Amino acid sequence: MTLLKRDGWWALVALTIVAFVLLGLMISLAVSIGEISIPLQTTAKAVSNRLFGTGFELSRIHQGIVWDYRLSRALVAASAGASLALCGTILQALLRNPLAEPYVLGISAGASTGAVCVMILGFGYGVLSLSSGAFIGAVVAFLLVGVLAAGAGGTGERIILCGIAGSQLFNALTSYIVTTSANAEQARGVMFWLLGSLSGVRWPDVYLVVPVTLIGFLVCLAHVRALDAFAFGTDAAASLGIAVRRVQIVLLGATAVMTAAVVSMVGSIGFVGLVIPHAARFLVGPAHSRLLPTTALGGALFMVAADIVSRIIVPQQILPIGVVTALCGAPAFAVILYSARRTA
Repeated sequence: MTLLKRDGWWALVALTIVAFVLLGLMISLAVSIGEISIPLQTTAKAVSNRLFGTGFELSRIHQGIVWDYRLSRALVAASAGASLALCGTILQALLRNPLAEPYVLGISAGASTGAVCVMILGFGYGVLSLSSGAFIGAVVAFLLVGVLAAGAGGTGERIILCGIAGSQLFNALTSYIVTTSANAEQARGVMFWLLGSLSGVRWPDVYLVVPVTLIGFLVCLAHVRALDAFAFGTDAAASLGIAVRRVQIVLLGATAVMTAAVVSMVGSIGFVGLVIPHAARFLVGPAHSRLLPTTALGGALFMVAADIVSRIIVPQQILPIGVVTALCGAPAFAVILYSARRTA
């Protein structure tokens, strides 16, 4: 950790290689583990058949489970974890608040309202899917919070306060719709979605969330100098030649799009955007040129591991992944805080 926090770039490269190997292994395990256990060799053959047209003989059941269900689920989990962790890192730097995380801007609450409007009220029936409704709700919530924050002065504290107000508003709307219009089955479905679920993701979701994550990562990586400058405050960043307002708009917009895309597909998944940035900062230090790649890989690993746990911790039942991330994230966050205090 000392080498990483100084100039140990060779150590960072080694860590990155190890992380990618671990991520590939974790995704392979996620594809193999489930109610029907599939050997890793069979998994590799199924993927090879679809990607390279090889003629390995496999049962249709195994081929379908690997390619049509589990692989897409694992890729969405990795992308969602990377996006949420990146968003947490960016917001903590921009707002200069260690408790900032992707849902502080009210995006999750807005997505929940959009989802229940489609699921329960039938808005856009036959035109809008659940994910589309959630994405629209997330964008509307972000725009509302952005307008309120701009009118209130646009400082970090005001943005957080406006985000809290927006979250409370949309959470109240969601509760009102569920209470007055949902039957028992609909209420159960909404509750399961709100806790985070990867059960419904398929390849069209992969084609959307993976490019959004990659583009968002590149946008964030292009602003590492500005993010480092924001650690000293907006005035110091402006004195260093940073276009403060433009950078804030671009990075807040990037985090909003990434969070909205993730929430619209898998629901609200907590603690990833809060815990992973602090863990990565503890490992590699505050320099964003090293922090951003480490955070993205750490978030991907954490989410895929949480998905595996959600499918095996209770026999013949899949837990909402948000429950697993919270149960694992809260103790981990406490350990990180305690270790950081001892180091300080």
